[in-house]
Amino acid sequence: MHEWADFSVEEAGGRTTVVVTGPLLVSTIAYLDDDLRDLEGPVQFVDISAASPIDTVGAWVIYRFAAEHNAEVLGASEQAEVLLEAVEESASTADVAPRRGWFWQRVPAEVGAMVFELGRSMRRNLGFMGAIIAALLMLFRHPGRFRVRALVRQMELVGVTSLPIIGLMSFLVGIVIAQQGAIQLREFGAEIYTINLTGRISLRELGILMTAIMVAGRSGSAFAAQIGTMQLTEEIDAMRTIGVAPVEALVIPRVLAAMLMMPLLGFYAAVTAIIGGAVISQVQLGIPFLTFLSRIQEVVPVTDLWVGLVKAPVFGLIIALSGCYQGMQVRGNAEEVGLRTTRAVVQAIFMVIVLDAFFAVFFTEIGWG
Repeated sequence: MHEWADFSVEEAGGRTTVVVTGPLLVSTIAYLDDDLRDLEGPVQFVDISAASPIDTVGAWVIYRFAAEHNAEVLGASEQAEVLLEAVEESASTADVAPRRGWFWQRVPAEVGAMVFELGRSMRRNLGFMGAIIAALLMLFRHPGRFRVRALVRQMELVGVTSLPIIGLMSFLVGIVIAQQGAIQLREFGAEIYTINLTGRISLRELGILMTAIMVAGRSGSAFAAQIGTMQLTEEIDAMRTIGVAPVEALVIPRVLAAMLMMPLLGFYAAVTAIIGGAVISQVQLGIPFLTFLSRIQEVVPVTDLWVGLVKAPVFGLIIALSGCYQGMQVRGNAEEVGLRTTRAVVQAIFMVIVLDAFFAVFFTEIGWG
């Protein structure tokens, strides 16, 4: 059991002395701290000659109490004097957190900070893109340095291992599209156009868009976490020390893997969504499964397939760049890995949706709408 620190009050010659006894340690000082805070009245001296041992927390409690009552500390051992001097030097009356400024002061300051941070972020992004371009040029000059095994490994992680979850997601999305579309089209007696709706929206938009969102949450976050952890453990610095370019070894294989696998995953997702629509159409509308699939070939123009395939590598590039960039920016501690991973996913999904909107307008303007 702990021997708790305690105190007594002695009066002599009109002067009050607080005599502290027992160990002044973080594990024994809890009750003493509370009691000293409750003590009222003038105190001239604090006697700690019978208090031993003492640590920094105990010294801080004694110093604070003596400072509040303007009292003199007596009987301090050599160790206690050192600790009391240390806590006195570190004492401050400043607020723990700065006071919040007025609204009209905070808003311009925060907006200005955001503008400066945007400028710094753009500069870092340009530097990162420059490093990638330089690495690609170096690989073109020296093809033997290209890490084929790393590329194949990343293609497996981005593509092959994603097939089950993307297939299940797309199948369910296809069911939802066909079922909800059939409900709305039934009011006009046009249930047969459920085939058109499911085929076109799966090949043109939702197949690749849902795949990009899934890959961003799955592979983009993995890129940021893996590279961020390597930054934290100084593995990337070690790679530079032994003459291995981190961009060549870590970034290029991930970027190429995402760009190569996204068209395949997008096409796979679109086909799976169409199969899901065919299943629910046979169950709910009575449209035979094979009839649904053969009708898809007639009503869906091939341009819809090309639209999805053109968007896919661009989405893969954005996802990989966002994940790798945020991973390379990790500094300080493990919490930074989580923050950068979250930021990579959010940025990738946001940019994918923005680019999808841009592509929708662009393809409509060139006649692929």
